[in-house]
Amino acid sequence: MIYYAVLDTNVLVSAMLKGTSIPGVIVDQSLNGKIIPLLNSEIILEYKEVLSREKFHFQHQDVDELIFQLSRRAVFLDRTNSSESFPDPDDIVFYEITLSARKDSDAWLVTGNKKHYPAKPFVVSPREMLDIIEEE
Repeated sequence: MIYYAVLDTNVLVSAMLKGTSIPGVIVDQSLNGKIIPLLNSEIILEYKEVLSREKFHFQHQDVDELIFQLSRRAVFLDRTNSSESFPDPDDIVFYEITLSARKDSDAWLVTGNKKHYPAKPFVVSPREMLDIIEEE
């Protein structure tokens, strides 16, 4: 089975910090496995901006390659407006792209910060996403 998911930026950060972590497995599944990434241009810009921050010490070529590889496998969608409120306005796009995908099929928002999003069954942690995949 194939799963559609929006990956919050914190999942990519965690994966790049430790590739063998659960977020690392989720990113690996998005690059060559069971997860089809869901994106739009705003998410790509957010990925690039956050992953390029000096504090992470990621190589620019590694950041560019990860974003390129995710983009090649991705489905690009337009946002579906949500009336929900968010502590961080930068998180809204991740939620709204998930809503767009859910019009046609199951889709997940994978985040390490579930408290930043509305409490919905499709907003899951990396561990929960891995459990969903492994239940198949």
